[in-house]
Amino acid sequence: MISADSNKAASQTASGRKRAADLLARAERSELSAAWNALPQKPAARPVRGPETGLVMVRGRIGGGGAPFNLGEVTVTRATVRLDSGSVGHAQALGTDREKARLAAIFDALWQEEATRDFVEQALLSPIAARIAVAERRKADETAATRVDFFTMVRGDN
Repeated sequence: MISADSNKAASQTASGRKRAADLLARAERSELSAAWNALPQKPAARPVRGPETGLVMVRGRIGGGGAPFNLGEVTVTRATVRLDSGSVGHAQALGTDREKARLAAIFDALWQEEATRDFVEQALLSPIAARIAVAERRKADETAATRVDFFTMVRGDN
């Protein structure tokens, strides 16, 4: 029988891995390369699949809530690697940069290992999250600066 504590731990690990995969997909190649170069012991990683590039259909909605429609195709590169320790990492990224996808898959596998998770969090994921937060804040500030308030004046009973 599975205990409530093990279910909670599995849920936290799953949500943490989802966060890690999201940040790795949004990483820039330079960030991945810098973290790879800073890694004290570089693991041997064998390709399981790819890196390979293909197309994915992107769907959109008018106004964010309308009926979905096919917007168009985007190029995506994916990779799956297996470390000598047995951990398997997966990565997907927009574009055609195969090395970026391979490195992201390696860091996904390293994130799954207790011994290297803290390094991946501190050297890679935290800086990526900070960069994304700054960009989102800048975009929100730029949008707020162009905000126009419209109002209607009533001129009496005509």
